[in-house]
Amino acid sequence: MTTDAAFEAAKARYAAEREKRLREDGNDQYVELTGDHADLDRDPFAEPLERDPISEDTDVVIVGAGFAGMLTAIELKKRGITNIRMVEKGGDFGGTWYWNRYPGCMCDVESRTYLPLLEETGYRPTELYASAPEIFGYCQLMGRHFDLYPHALFQTEIADAAWDDDANRWVVTTTRGDELRATNLVLAGGILNKAKLPGIPGIERFAGHTFHTSRWDYDYTGGGPHEPMENLADKRVGIIGTGATGVQAVPRLAQTAKELFVFQRTPSPVGERNNGPIDPAWYDDQPEGWHEERVINFTDSVTGKQPEQNLVGDGWTEVMWVNSQEITDDPDRIAELDRLDFEVMEGMRSRVEELIDDDATAEALKPWYGKQCKRVCFHDDYLPAFNQPNVHLVDTDGRGVDRVTETAVVVDGEEYEVDCLIFASGFEVTTDLDRRLGFNPRGRNGLALSERWHDGPHTLHGVLSSEFPNMFTISIVQAGFGVNFVHFLGKSAEHVAWTIDACRSEGIATIEAEPDAEEEWLGVLFSFAGGMARYATSCTPGTYNGEGVRTMKAARNLVYPGSLLDYNEYLVRWREAGDFPGAKITRT
Repeated sequence: MTTDAAFEAAKARYAAEREKRLREDGNDQYVELTGDHADLDRDPFAEPLERDPISEDTDVVIVGAGFAGMLTAIELKKRGITNIRMVEKGGDFGGTWYWNRYPGCMCDVESRTYLPLLEETGYRPTELYASAPEIFGYCQLMGRHFDLYPHALFQTEIADAAWDDDANRWVVTTTRGDELRATNLVLAGGILNKAKLPGIPGIERFAGHTFHTSRWDYDYTGGGPHEPMENLADKRVGIIGTGATGVQAVPRLAQTAKELFVFQRTPSPVGERNNGPIDPAWYDDQPEGWHEERVINFTDSVTGKQPEQNLVGDGWTEVMWVNSQEITDDPDRIAELDRLDFEVMEGMRSRVEELIDDDATAEALKPWYGKQCKRVCFHDDYLPAFNQPNVHLVDTDGRGVDRVTETAVVVDGEEYEVDCLIFASGFEVTTDLDRRLGFNPRGRNGLALSERWHDGPHTLHGVLSSEFPNMFTISIVQAGFGVNFVHFLGKSAEHVAWTIDACRSEGIATIEAEPDAEEEWLGVLFSFAGGMARYATSCTPGTYNGEGVRTMKAARNLVYPGSLLDYNEYLVRWREAGDFPGAKITRT
């Protein structure tokens, strides 16, 4: 087959694979870890904490103590705002890196780029792609270095947050009976804070052992993040999900499980990672400011900016060097972008053929969609794991698992008996914010966020919202994004902290978005969304496109489609304008 013929055949295959996976229920195909599934949300990593309720006035309540919450608190403290409370469901700092302790878990962005504030803390990552224990340890180090622990309320969730019009304060209550009266409320839950389950009929009936990968049960499996899971030697294990988590967990499960069944709806593209240790002497040769330079260079390299020097030079920068979602009306350029994208994905598919012994298994593991439809994975052991005799790929041809019985997982009428069923089904990303938060903030006159956003989000830059004074959101919704998500969180934290500090300095009692400004910002997002919309029509359903359901409410959930640094320029210009354009303010 000629290259042109292969290209045309691939486009047809993309469309066919997309079509077979489209579902009307979209995000509703997933269920929450509540009710019959509530035990799957139990924290296996911390002993229950006993403490008395707190009643206090504070300047800022930050919801979440992952990187988003920590970076916001650090930025506030740098500006002299120290009367802060951080409310966190987990038992320590880390957010995603507190919960994700599954075997094989590591960052998929180079650690010298991913981990924030390395020069300030003096920390030197030990591996190109740091393991989850190392990253969690770094989060704890940040907590100590910046003295965040006295501000944190761990193992605590928000029960309610309501704006008091008379007092110009948020009244925040928690599941532990705390009452925090705060001038400002920062919603810093990130995007990977609420685990989800596939809504497969019968999963509540399964009599074997089950857990979600973000609540890994080492008591059952034995071993640890770096140690063999010896308790699985006589177990038949099933894992549902072949995204970034599954790609990292499967090789470790394959090492010890008697049998491992990997249930796949859509394969991930899996490139070469080439992890390894970092020479400590490398850090000694770096000039002051090396870290910020490296972070910016990486972002430029994966958003089509093609800097003169590629400082990181990894799989990400190679795969994303050309932005396939570039905005253009030139049909020749569109054709060129599609061809370049095809060539990258052909490389991924060829890698499958090179590494997988069985032809049928190899064919099932090939990803048939564009490189920006799903998060690209990089791993050296995932694909070879399927050559092991104890590992079985159960491809569902895009349909997903049919049902679960008391003892088995059923696909296309065939039962696969398992002793343990692991859900690598990820987190909610584009569901309603109040659902992901676990509470429904109430703004002016008791207006609930779910009511104000009944037709989708209304924000200025993804941060401020009309009718919700002094509420700041750090989320990808109507905001920036990027391969290196922590870079986005850092820029968002700077913006939120600057705004809170500026309001304090200028005697501003309340700040919120003007409704017209919210619509103008949505218009800006829509004006740049052409390339993304063009590209998305060939994508299979997934996290990035709200599982393929196209409604106006879903459309308002879009992210800024350009570079994170371009999005940040909007924030910088807004701050430099000096008069809070598009914001409604009241003064003390």
